[in-house]
Amino acid sequence: MLSRSASSGSSLTRVALRSLVIGFAASAAVIAGAGHLAAATKVAHNSDAPVDFSADRMDLQDKQDRAVLTGNVIVTQEELRLTADRTLMAYTNTNKVTLQRVDATGHVVVTRNDERASGDVAVYDLNRKLITMVGHVVLNRANGDVLNGGRLVMDLNTGLSSMDGHTAGPAGAAAGQTDAHSGRVSGTFNVPKSDDKTKDAKKP
Repeated sequence: MLSRSASSGSSLTRVALRSLVIGFAASAAVIAGAGHLAAATKVAHNSDAPVDFSADRMDLQDKQDRAVLTGNVIVTQEELRLTADRTLMAYTNTNKVTLQRVDATGHVVVTRNDERASGDVAVYDLNRKLITMVGHVVLNRANGDVLNGGRLVMDLNTGLSSMDGHTAGPAGAAAGQTDAHSGRVSGTFNVPKSDDKTKDAKKP
């Protein structure tokens, strides 16, 4: 295996590879779940935009067509931002370098506009335009709603986010604030305030 490394000291200049063209192989199935909850967002995401990323260290593995980023990893695509301790960036390299998949682990956080999702693991499938988060998943929405589950699937084609209670494998055994036996999804929704009800009643 051919491997090249880029690292730095305390005053490290962050490694940045910009504008990898997108095209993605199908993501492996991460989980099979039940206890389903869905929420939609009206804002469309441009999944064809270039992906930028930076990290404290990069190991470029040519034969495997992948790069391993570690330490304060940041991946951005327009308004979409992913941070993690470690990511594996899989790509093809024929006539040009084309990003194929992003696997993120360790304190994973995905933010998009006013929504924030956190979990143990995330897979960004750029071909299917899906982000799947697994383990201790918490979704905070702009209106103050909070959803907890074992798996979150963000469909960037439709703007639909789906939450499952179950996860497969070790991550499912401690899936956030879910019941590990029943695979339930939990959450908190806001309700109209008394002042809001009074204002609504006065409207003609």
